[in-house]
Amino acid sequence: MKTVQKLTAEKLLKVKAIKLQPSNPFTWASGWKSPIYCDNRKLMSYPSIRDFIKVEFARIILEKYPQTDAIAGVATGAIAPGALVADLLNLPFVYIRSTPKDHGLENLIEGDLKPKQKVIVIEDLVSTGGSSLKAVEAIRSNGSDVLGMLAIFTYGFTHSIQNMQEARVDLTTLSNYDAILDEALATDYIDESELKTLQDWRKSPETWGQPGKNIKI
Repeated sequence: MKTVQKLTAEKLLKVKAIKLQPSNPFTWASGWKSPIYCDNRKLMSYPSIRDFIKVEFARIILEKYPQTDAIAGVATGAIAPGALVADLLNLPFVYIRSTPKDHGLENLIEGDLKPKQKVIVIEDLVSTGGSSLKAVEAIRSNGSDVLGMLAIFTYGFTHSIQNMQEARVDLTTLSNYDAILDEALATDYIDESELKTLQDWRKSPETWGQPGKNIKI
């Protein structure tokens, strides 16, 4: 029987929410070259997949965080899955902007989040962890308590793991980079030679693809 990590990886690859192109890398907004691209917004277009994600998130919350008072989605990619989970669990929902509105009340948190409420943060993707932790900071500044963070996928960068630990954030993901590579190899999406390229990228993503700057570990 496949694990949740492998099942999620299978679904992400099937609908091309994750694409692997070792020989024709993508360029991220940061300027990094990358053999992988993730767009989990695509998942909301597939009813069976969004149901799977919603149910798995809800299961984790009920098992690990039964004291949860509210769900917070990180804008914009986690607004939809966060709202679906909140609806299933009959809990209040808010979402966290990346920057405050430039008019009106200049809200950073949209919705009614009360101080001292215990909150689960929903993310679609954890990369470096920067935007995710800004959302955590906004919730804590509101006087609310972050019990944990759930995400659909993470690259598992060493520095993002360290950042989460330093910020005392308990992160649980439905899938991860290793599960994606395992599933891609098992289904002949990639071959053994491409696997090494993909593994090397995660060791030094900020320098990968730059002539003379790759760090080999």
